[in-house]
Amino acid sequence: MTIIQTIILAIIEGLTEFLPVSSTGHMILASSIMKIQDDAFVKTFEIAIQLGAILAIVLLYAKRFLQGFTIYFKLGTAFIPTAIIGFLAYPFIKAYLFNSVIVAISLIVGGIVLIIIDKWVVTQKSKTDVLESISYKNAFFIGLIQCFSMIPGVSRAAATIIGGVFNGLDKKQATEFSFLLAVPTMFAATGYDLLKTPIVFSKHEIFLLGIGLIVAFITAWIAVKIFLKIVENYGFKHFGYYRIIIGIIFLIFLRF
Repeated sequence: MTIIQTIILAIIEGLTEFLPVSSTGHMILASSIMKIQDDAFVKTFEIAIQLGAILAIVLLYAKRFLQGFTIYFKLGTAFIPTAIIGFLAYPFIKAYLFNSVIVAISLIVGGIVLIIIDKWVVTQKSKTDVLESISYKNAFFIGLIQCFSMIPGVSRAAATIIGGVFNGLDKKQATEFSFLLAVPTMFAATGYDLLKTPIVFSKHEIFLLGIGLIVAFITAWIAVKIFLKIVENYGFKHFGYYRIIIGIIFLIFLRF
């Protein structure tokens, strides 16, 4: 993998990780287009640079994480179903679902759902004043819906935002809960995946990882700030349209 390819993948990771468009799906498709060899390092790289994106959320929401322990308990409750199902389903998902066709179809289906959700959420008022007040039951169900994001192309952000809306949050709260839930979910998923695929890095590969982490951090920081403004002003429908268009384009690309 070249330095240019490294930067492109890291930008895609940072820009898409917290948007409801599937970062994993975009990187799989981008790697396919750039004809990047799907070896052990590339798979590890695509997972490891998520840590850069996670750090952006930790710093952006540092005050929220330091306000008290309530939010940790709610996030922990939401993480439970993901941890259990993810652990059990990991071998099957890695073996059979990581391919471009699954990604493209998931993008299209998820896009349709986002458009439908957007029309519904316009008039929806939140059932809770602050995220910390969300019930443990609702937090658990958001985590349960997040499990669908294990299918490449579905998008963890899309799944948790949809889960938040279905469980009484308004669009801004659903988006912010998605951001916060990303921290334990992605730390655990990234750590587990790295443990399952141990490799010895060369100096050049360590250099590429460093570049990827930095670029992913910067682009994720920018993407999160812009995404919140877009959601508040325009909702989710435009991300739905984008997903459908990208999914169709890649199905055509794969066909020919």
